[in-house]
Amino acid sequence: MKNKLGYSALIGLHIIFGGLVYFNENLGKLYFIIALFYFLQKIIKASNSKKSLYVLIGCAYFVGAEILFRMTKSSLAYEASKYIVILFSLMGMFYKGISSRAYPYFIFLICLVPSIFVASMLISYEANFRKNVLFVLSGPICLGMASLFCYEKKISRKQLDDVLLYVILPLVSLTTYLFLYTPSIKEVLTGTGSNPATSGGFGPNQVATVLGLGMFLIGARLFVRSSKLGIKVLNITIFVAMSFRAVVTFSRGGVITGLLCIAVFLVSYFFQSSWVIRGKLLKQLVLFMAVITITWVISSNQTMGLIDKRYANENALGEEKADVSTGRLTLFMEEIEGFIKSPFLGIGASGAKEERIREGEVGLTSHNEVSRILGEHGMMGIIILGILIFAPLIYRSQNKRNYYFYAFLCFWFATINHSSMRIAAPGFIYALALLNVTNEKYNLYRKPVIGKE
Repeated sequence: MKNKLGYSALIGLHIIFGGLVYFNENLGKLYFIIALFYFLQKIIKASNSKKSLYVLIGCAYFVGAEILFRMTKSSLAYEASKYIVILFSLMGMFYKGISSRAYPYFIFLICLVPSIFVASMLISYEANFRKNVLFVLSGPICLGMASLFCYEKKISRKQLDDVLLYVILPLVSLTTYLFLYTPSIKEVLTGTGSNPATSGGFGPNQVATVLGLGMFLIGARLFVRSSKLGIKVLNITIFVAMSFRAVVTFSRGGVITGLLCIAVFLVSYFFQSSWVIRGKLLKQLVLFMAVITITWVISSNQTMGLIDKRYANENALGEEKADVSTGRLTLFMEEIEGFIKSPFLGIGASGAKEERIREGEVGLTSHNEVSRILGEHGMMGIIILGILIFAPLIYRSQNKRNYYFYAFLCFWFATINHSSMRIAAPGFIYALALLNVTNEKYNLYRKPVIGKE
């Protein structure tokens, strides 16, 4: 895969994309269509040896761009990025086949089916059956299809870094859009609750989730792909910008997940590296901690200390809030009660939301995929969770070359516990843990995939 643009140029281009979409949101629709057809033709025209790489890069790009497209209403459908990941994965399976060892994910997908039949009997006539069921199942289906494609697909470490870059690039556009949308944080502060005004007018939870992913990926890139001073400064700038915008959404889950994934990645990378690299990592870690500290100080200053109270679980007056989960524990327990009530087949896809409506409550959707899977799928939910947790760990016991493995699983598990699977990111990042990462094969002359950094 050849690309005439270098790393810095690609970053600059996506800063421009973010600005253009902000000043004319109609350009967002053009951006979406061009990106879709660009990656479609790349996958179709790619040589057989590059098919898998282009499929992964296409999926990665729409995973990174999903929230920008949603908040600007640029995509063809609200769940478009999930559908595109499924489409690209199917194309990849058509061209490159499926590993015979990927059968657990066939079982996983089959286990989702009974909840549809249960839902058809329990969801009220007034509810939009197709919309409600697809909303809760699109995320798991996206994960299942991406996992089927990724299982044991060979990819070099350099190529994996390039795939992750294509997640980062549209997140740079999103960050640019957010700075233009709310240049002054102090003017829109209302308290210590999640703030849509600082999140591009969109859901703070989803914005913080993808920016937390960006923090993780650009943070990891600082340690493994930033040898030159100029690139290091650029990546530090991107990290600070993304982290700041994630923090000021006042949604904590995405930020904590991003930092946790960086920590997991560094531990894994440290123990898989030589002593020489370990020494360099420790030196870089000191700089990185300083960057995090500076970012927090800036965030605290711009929010006039309210962000400190948010993370201390206090309101604007400094009084401790009664519920640190902001109501999510109640939803969690209601779904566990659904499992106890119907332990065999569950209460059906979207059944938890439907039950809340029948009881006269607001039809809130769950933030926790674990309780939702148990409540809505019953015994099938236990099988689903067993596959999702143990299948990658068994694979890891046979292939330990992917130093992102535990960080990828960490992102998936932490995200589904605070944001469910509302977006494509957790499913796709989970699937990347199943890749067969190979060591680089150096030739006398080797053209870079993306461009030297």
